[in-house]
Amino acid sequence: MKVEEILEKKKGDKLFLLGNEAAVRGALEAGVSFAATYPGTPSSEIGNVLTRIAKKAGIYFEFSVNEKVALEVSAAAASAGLRSFVFMKHVGLNVAADALISTAYTGVRAGMIILSADDPSMHSSQNEQDNRILAQLAGIPVLEPSNPQEMKDFMVYGITISEQYKIPVLIRTTTRVSHMRGVVQLGTIIPGKKEGFFDKEETRFNIAPVFARQMRQELVEKLHRLEIMGNTSPVNRIVKDSNENKVGIITSGTSFNYVQDIVNKFSLPVNILKLGLSYPLPRQLVKEFIRNLESIFVIEEVEPILEKEVLSLLGQEGWQRRIYGKLDGTLPRIYEYNPDIIHKAFAQVLNIELLEETSKFTFEDVKPPLRPPVLCPGCPHRSTIYAIKKAVQNLRIEKENIIYSNDIGCYTLAMEPPYNMADYCICMGSSIGIASGMSKATKQKIISLIGDSTFFHAGIPPLINAVHQKANIMLVILDNKITAMTGGQPNPSIPIDGWGEEAPAVSIAELTRATGAGYVRVINPEHINEAVQVFKEALQYEGVSVIISRSPCIMLKRKGKKLVFYIDQKKCIQCQICVKQFNCPAIYKKENGSIYINDLWCSGCGVCVQVCPQKAIEVKK
Repeated sequence: MKVEEILEKKKGDKLFLLGNEAAVRGALEAGVSFAATYPGTPSSEIGNVLTRIAKKAGIYFEFSVNEKVALEVSAAAASAGLRSFVFMKHVGLNVAADALISTAYTGVRAGMIILSADDPSMHSSQNEQDNRILAQLAGIPVLEPSNPQEMKDFMVYGITISEQYKIPVLIRTTTRVSHMRGVVQLGTIIPGKKEGFFDKEETRFNIAPVFARQMRQELVEKLHRLEIMGNTSPVNRIVKDSNENKVGIITSGTSFNYVQDIVNKFSLPVNILKLGLSYPLPRQLVKEFIRNLESIFVIEEVEPILEKEVLSLLGQEGWQRRIYGKLDGTLPRIYEYNPDIIHKAFAQVLNIELLEETSKFTFEDVKPPLRPPVLCPGCPHRSTIYAIKKAVQNLRIEKENIIYSNDIGCYTLAMEPPYNMADYCICMGSSIGIASGMSKATKQKIISLIGDSTFFHAGIPPLINAVHQKANIMLVILDNKITAMTGGQPNPSIPIDGWGEEAPAVSIAELTRATGAGYVRVINPEHINEAVQVFKEALQYEGVSVIISRSPCIMLKRKGKKLVFYIDQKKCIQCQICVKQFNCPAIYKKENGSIYINDLWCSGCGVCVQVCPQKAIEVKK
């Protein structure tokens, strides 16, 4: 399928779409005319698709500098009458939380969708937080699609209720829904407004306390009306209902798919309530569903949010029902679910035999080879990391006397052996703040690593703080001219925008000098000896030193003819520096101890030539 078909196909056509691709089609059918994001897996494909089709679709789209800015520009568009769509991964909503909560107070004039792609089991994230909690904190409704068709349809529905209640709507998806592929029947694309107009109201968009008190009251009233609406909402439905059944299941999101699999496979005598609009809880609908039941399963990922709400409802009604879920240990509290987990829970509680295993073997029976993530062959970050290590060794700094404060990006992989250069890493931009604090708390030398996109995202304020507080740190900004880990999106350091058109580039070097950092140098990490020398100077500098290690991502450089390298076995003494210290995955050792280069993996960067002390690595003629 061509990405352009998401825009070109007509009502009634069908496409085999990822959940993220279906979200884009939903935005088109909802009449969205403004979209923004900061890229983050598992939401990245949404932006990658919009990059290709937004201009032709008449949608303004941008890769914002971070999620807070993305939410703010989208809220501004919605307040000026343009339907807007902002999307991010779950931890990105933490960055945007300040703007999120205030936007819930001010409300919106045109529809506004905020999509949070949560990541149960932390496939590509530092935590598995459940952003239904953030939605409750902010006081905005939550839609939970279970498949790509619902992803598309809920985008349209979300815009509708957003405009009806003048409130942002959170669509909470998960990795499995975002990356699930399914057949999607298309609806009609509605062209969005081309231009908005901000109608001034003194009290509407000023969050000063005197106005916010009234906004708070209005927000609570909106939630009450949304709860009532949810009782009859088409996205909240009783999928299976029989007066004879005494066991019920309340579920939402991707968990519904697993429930359906097991219930249908074993013809279980249970009733099912699927909540697509899960917050505010449609209390009357839930009461009607459980009225004649004796026990209820509440099946959801990640936190027991619905479960607690159902228990609260039972307490208020004075009803005695047995609730099975996370809180009583029937279902696991952590990680994503699968049919086997649901099957086991049903078998345990319903006292039915495990009629057959859902699979003939379990994951415990399979012992796959370890495949830790590694930096790509030719990645400039490897050269930077290697040069830092050499500088530290040359200065004879003991490893216990140096702290590596790392950040979120490809270079986080520096935590792996043989580099072991990530002693502290918690969130985007934290490497500099942590380094600054460590420099005040200890006498150890602090090295902070951060990428170019991450620096723009959340690294500038902590750098200003470090300079002003007279911290003693070495900051290394790994500038590979791309947001690499999430699929190669642009960032402000390059002279193109999200559409590939010319845009002003923002100089990282000028920015860092403007903060007052006393030592700022730009290096090419592929020149190992020069890089080592600069790092040695920076490590001995008292104050904040900044080294910008600039070399494009190897994925940008792979186009065109490459040099092919080999190892001269007559010169090689098998010191294994290229394998054990430089650690390029294209270089490997055979059983007899000989070292070779895999031509298929080698990117042709040539840095290994500088690493080899015997000059045994040469270009093939």
